[in-house]
Amino acid sequence: IHSHGEDGKIKATFPASGLVSALEPVMRACSGTWVAHGSGNADRETVDSHDRVRVPPDKPSYQIRRVWLSPEEEQGYYYGFSNEGLWPLCHVAHTRPVFRSSDWEMYVKVNRKFADAVIQEARTDNPVILVQDYHFALLPRMIKEKLPNASVITFWHIPWPNPEAFGICPWREEILHGLLGSSILGFHTRFHCNNFLETVDRFMETRIDRETSTITSGGSATAVRQYPISIEWPSRWLDGQPSIEECNRIVRDKLKVPAGLKLGIGVDRLDYTKGILERFRAVERLLELEPQWREKFSFVQIASPSRSTIDSYKNFDQAVREEAERINKLYGSEGYTPIILLVEHHGPKDVFRYFRACDICFVSSLHDGMNLVAKEYVAAREDEQGTLILSQFTGAARELPEALIVNPYDTDQCAAALQMALEMSAREQRDRMRSMRNFVKEFNVYRWAGRMLVDAARMRQKSRFREKKFFGGQT
Repeated sequence: IHSHGEDGKIKATFPASGLVSALEPVMRACSGTWVAHGSGNADRETVDSHDRVRVPPDKPSYQIRRVWLSPEEEQGYYYGFSNEGLWPLCHVAHTRPVFRSSDWEMYVKVNRKFADAVIQEARTDNPVILVQDYHFALLPRMIKEKLPNASVITFWHIPWPNPEAFGICPWREEILHGLLGSSILGFHTRFHCNNFLETVDRFMETRIDRETSTITSGGSATAVRQYPISIEWPSRWLDGQPSIEECNRIVRDKLKVPAGLKLGIGVDRLDYTKGILERFRAVERLLELEPQWREKFSFVQIASPSRSTIDSYKNFDQAVREEAERINKLYGSEGYTPIILLVEHHGPKDVFRYFRACDICFVSSLHDGMNLVAKEYVAAREDEQGTLILSQFTGAARELPEALIVNPYDTDQCAAALQMALEMSAREQRDRMRSMRNFVKEFNVYRWAGRMLVDAARMRQKSRFREKKFFGGQT
């Protein structure tokens, strides 16, 4: 995102998004064109006459094609249908989805606008196109209508609900029809793949091959695959970072806390699915049951403002602030704040500095497709110290069993995990962290992208072979 700084100069920033964190290094490695909405107040000033800009600014390696949305389009498509409708529909966080016909109309319109831009950017009649997330459920079908030979890989970054839950959506068949325009449809976990297959089976007339996890609709096939997303390794945000000891000093000086104070860290958008309130209550329960940790342990919550025009998000923002204030009044004292709440955007380098300085990282999502914060904390700790507490309702919990896996709704269990983390020996921390680091290093984001692209290449090869055989080209 390009925006004007306080000095009037244009600066490029990374949004607080797991999707961006994962895809940006892939784009740097593979080049190509990223078709994206221009939401920064300086985005229009940075593009050429064709709405394109080369990025990153310091070392351009790929191209962004901007798509411009009117305020009405952004409100209906993004804040409305995507984030008041699909987001709560797909997350078990007990927030009621809101569906409006006017929002759906904008969702269709904006998907069409992005499809037109993708088609304009295609250099061949059979490009490889990666469609990302729930904002573009209709895009695969729209692209295939104009580019029938394209390989469309769609990745759904959030959970896919069971058929009963998805059936709430008034436009369920249209969304499924759009997604089945994909050559490959990816999810983080096998469980979400199965939910999708069951949903299609419930609402669409298709042929489903469960052995190969393939859906055939209207003569075209969609392979439904599991691709657990990850992060780049090594992370470029470690370049130029101070030592762990120096990060400890910098962070504690910045927070104005004693050098020996134990610190926990949470890094999230201000979103009701992230379990921030449950996390705070676990800290409260720890301080209640284990008073020896009062004035010896504080929890730092970095909370990036998000979707603040939506009522459910505004209410959640207020609830988080009030809960932190309540707990701080209960257990705080002069010079000691149990919960240090930082409601502001932090750049990746700053976040990694906090990771390196904090003894515990607590990811307590109520429902999450993967959650990359867990993997970023692991990547930041080359000293092989620190403890990860991880919700069982994240995709990451299936890949990082060495973390302390908890049910965020179980306050006592979470408090016990905090106590265990605070008292864990350096040797046990090292054993757990080393194992997690080896896993994240091997199964990094390049492997995630590579698997999808290899699968797409195999499908293209089989398709060419079938065409050659059909037209009598076999020998």
